[in-house]
Amino acid sequence: MHPAPLRFGAFIAPFHPDDESPTEQIHRDLALVQHMDALGYHEAWIGEHHSGAYEIIGSPEIFIAHAAAITRQIRLGTGVVSLAYHHPFLVADRLQQLDHQTRGRVMLGMGPGQLPSDAFMLGVDVATQRRRMNEAIEVIAALLRGETVTRKTDWFELNEGRLQLPPVQHPHLELAVASAISPSGARAAGMNGTGLLSVAASTAEGFEQLPKHWDVCEEKAREHGKVVSRNNWRLVAPLHVAETRAQAEADMAHGTLRLLRYTSKLGGVEPEYARSTDAALDAWLNKGIATFGRLTLGTPDDAVAAIETLREKSGGFGAFLLLAHNCANAEATRKSYELIARYVMPAVNRANAARNASIDWAHANSGRFIGAMVGAIGTAIAQHEEERAARGGKGVAWGGGAGSFIPDGKN
Repeated sequence: MHPAPLRFGAFIAPFHPDDESPTEQIHRDLALVQHMDALGYHEAWIGEHHSGAYEIIGSPEIFIAHAAAITRQIRLGTGVVSLAYHHPFLVADRLQQLDHQTRGRVMLGMGPGQLPSDAFMLGVDVATQRRRMNEAIEVIAALLRGETVTRKTDWFELNEGRLQLPPVQHPHLELAVASAISPSGARAAGMNGTGLLSVAASTAEGFEQLPKHWDVCEEKAREHGKVVSRNNWRLVAPLHVAETRAQAEADMAHGTLRLLRYTSKLGGVEPEYARSTDAALDAWLNKGIATFGRLTLGTPDDAVAAIETLREKSGGFGAFLLLAHNCANAEATRKSYELIARYVMPAVNRANAARNASIDWAHANSGRFIGAMVGAIGTAIAQHEEERAARGGKGVAWGGGAGSFIPDGKN
């Protein structure tokens, strides 16, 4: 018995420099998801943001509807819907419709809302966002289970709410809650029996808290009579690979400083390392940077090692999501995703274990096998010559013998 294979996907916030065409950037994101689908990736999660200039997808549902039409098998999730900004009934209703439009490929990722500037514009008190998220999750989960819900809070009201469409997925579409450093996401996931999206898995503190996050999730699930599975736990981390480490570093010079300009403006302070590409990559690789954690940069072997480290620290999870940082240009980004599909996925999941065992077995028994084959060839040659002798030497004489056999598959 083999363990369930680790799934691979991308967490597409997205992060896009504000000196390029936003139209082209959105379509580039769609093309990336289409590329991932062709390569056999399992999931793509699309974010919701409304300010800051870089994370320019305001409606992951609209993006998913388009992406579903140009892909065949990849599952598509909201990464995440900021529940504090939406009436929970409308969230459930929209996602139930997407369950039909995607023919059962949609997932609902949920969170409180990340950017305080979004909350400010909408008149939402940042201090209330996590409470609002918890209240909304309870309603959304109940609606998707087919229940009729009446609820009144200080920010929404629902009277005998019920969804008019049935689910496509059984028993309903998958739910997941985003978790960063605090235990709030893990608590909400456990209380509601949903999946968990650990978006800060490679930050120093987020990495250290991984075992605690899952412990909290399981603890709350037990308290509330729910069941959670590590298979529905997803870890997000930044990663870029190329055929050599030098090439990978050269690729990232394209946009690393532009990305740090964004985070510096959001935080109000420009760190010293954000003034040169070399210093930025050094900090990102070794200490990690705020929001994005530690970067894995190098070859497919480096990626395998990083994922195995996360597996060991966490105790096991179901899917690894590449943070779509867009620091490499489009061509290098697509190449990185291709190399991960070709080499990292099979290495992590031991997809070639049976093939390796087969060639090892063939090698260990090569003397016996080749000896038998050489003997069979010699017998065929002898039979041919006997038949020719019986015809009085007529026919083509067969030169050489079984000893000239070379095991190249041409004999």
